[in-house]
Amino acid sequence: MKIDAVDFFYLSMPQILDIGDGSQDALLVRVQAGPYVGWGECEAAPLVSIASLICPPSHSACKPVITSVLGQTLDSVADIYRIGNLVRTQSLDLLQADHTLSGIDIALWDLLGKRFEEPVYNLLGTTQTFPKTPYASQLFGDTPHATYEKGLQVRQGGYNAAKFGWGPFGQGSVATDVEHIHAAREGLGPEGLLMVDAGTIWINDVEAAEQRLAALNECKVVWLEEPFVSGALNAYRQLAAKSGSVKLAGGEGCHNYFMAEQFLDYADLGFIQIDAGRIGGISEAHRVAREAQRRGITYVNHTFTSHLALSASLQPYAWIEDAVICEYPVELSSLAQELSKEHLTLDNNGQVRVPERPGLGITPDFAALQKYLVEVEIKVKGKTLYQTPTLAG
Repeated sequence: MKIDAVDFFYLSMPQILDIGDGSQDALLVRVQAGPYVGWGECEAAPLVSIASLICPPSHSACKPVITSVLGQTLDSVADIYRIGNLVRTQSLDLLQADHTLSGIDIALWDLLGKRFEEPVYNLLGTTQTFPKTPYASQLFGDTPHATYEKGLQVRQGGYNAAKFGWGPFGQGSVATDVEHIHAAREGLGPEGLLMVDAGTIWINDVEAAEQRLAALNECKVVWLEEPFVSGALNAYRQLAAKSGSVKLAGGEGCHNYFMAEQFLDYADLGFIQIDAGRIGGISEAHRVAREAQRRGITYVNHTFTSHLALSASLQPYAWIEDAVICEYPVELSSLAQELSKEHLTLDNNGQVRVPERPGLGITPDFAALQKYLVEVEIKVKGKTLYQTPTLAG
């Protein structure tokens, strides 16, 4: 069968706040081939990604992404990999291409899963999946007391793990950051798994990050996430040599396999965090998961948007028994909460599993999303290259 349509939908909250909350807008992807429809989500600026889908070509290696997808044969998993490689070849110099491809790739896996009536993880070659311990992923409070209250709520909500990130952390004094770390631990309790996300705040300043290590070790923090920007591999390695029991985590900024491979080679990470909505989709995320497992580095998903994205992010490593932690956003916007009809909920043991339904097992809620749909029209030389499609199944 042939790919008949590739449609992007820009969804947004009425007001975008200047906070580290990636769930305030979304780019939903629909791919149709014959009678089958697959859904995906790009974790990227929606309008920029729409532009990369349909922009006029600049030259032979800078073509719109849709050129490599529309009309392609889609009969097997091999076709998904072939299409991804074609996009990377024909849109080599289009820097948004990998983010745009990510949502398409996810939708292709979802579509094939529905066609063959198999969950995506089966198509990836997985015969057995393992539950994950979700960490409640949220922002630091504005004050240490607010951070403590958030930790307490997480514990009372049945979570055995939590991550605090961004917010004021790293933007003030060392003493204030230390208070936040201790407050998070006190709220979560002594037994819960605690992680801290610095949100690249120190860029490549090893000394600044090092000043927080004593408190992180004292509070038995599992990992310090993204102390530096993605390319600062030397800084990661230097800090890892001094971090004690606290491991370093990073990788969500990787938008292709080779960036992730550099992290695995040179950053001395304990945890590699990959966002299927950024790296090129489930295909590339699964590739990183296999390589991380081979090297003894723990793979973890990065997800801070919808449960459609959450399902997609779990598929690549559902088969890894000792990769037990998964990111589980708990402060989602109403858009992200209402994006899908189904949600991945905690079981009686406080764990989550990938859906066993065909494809991703997650269906967009078309009626709920109408109020978030942003109408867009893109014209070049008087010709309409994009107009918001009708959002329906």
